[in-house]
Amino acid sequence: MGAYDTELGAAVERAQRGDEVAFARAYRLVHPGLLGYVRGLVGDDAEDVAAEAWLEIARDLGRFRGDGAGFRGWTATIARNRALDHLRKQRRSPRTATLEQDVLDLPDAQDTAGAALESLSTAHVLAMVRGLPPDQAEAVLLRVVVGLDGPATARVLGKRPGAVRTAAYRGLRKLAGRLAQGGARG
Repeated sequence: MGAYDTELGAAVERAQRGDEVAFARAYRLVHPGLLGYVRGLVGDDAEDVAAEAWLEIARDLGRFRGDGAGFRGWTATIARNRALDHLRKQRRSPRTATLEQDVLDLPDAQDTAGAALESLSTAHVLAMVRGLPPDQAEAVLLRVVVGLDGPATARVLGKRPGAVRTAAYRGLRKLAGRLAQGGARG
């Protein structure tokens, strides 16, 4: 993570000075992990929630102070807050899902079969993570998917680092046990 965080920190510094290419680089470095984290929290609405988070990140970028690892933690905190807001809003007023015909007619530039297989395995893993107790699931997502260290994860969750380490450890042990059981069956 050292070289990654160094590159990210440099991109964030340049982006704070108005370099749009540097902001795009920071986005490309952070977004996959951030999206995986948000998907683990809100499921299918992850793209929308992540987009809201990135709007806030872009708006407040000038206020950020720190290095690449700090930026990942800061973005995870913002994404978590947007996800929690989204979940609260869903509980108050559930929405019905509708698909626009225009979207269904758009061609996809990706390898559809490969994307479907990747989506299935990602969906399966995220479903397994969502089956963990909430504190363990979030700790695993932040540590493994976003790549935060223990103290940064603790700051995002508002908990002590030891509690986060324990939650992540227990969650990963449960996942390993479930995977071992699945492997023994098939």
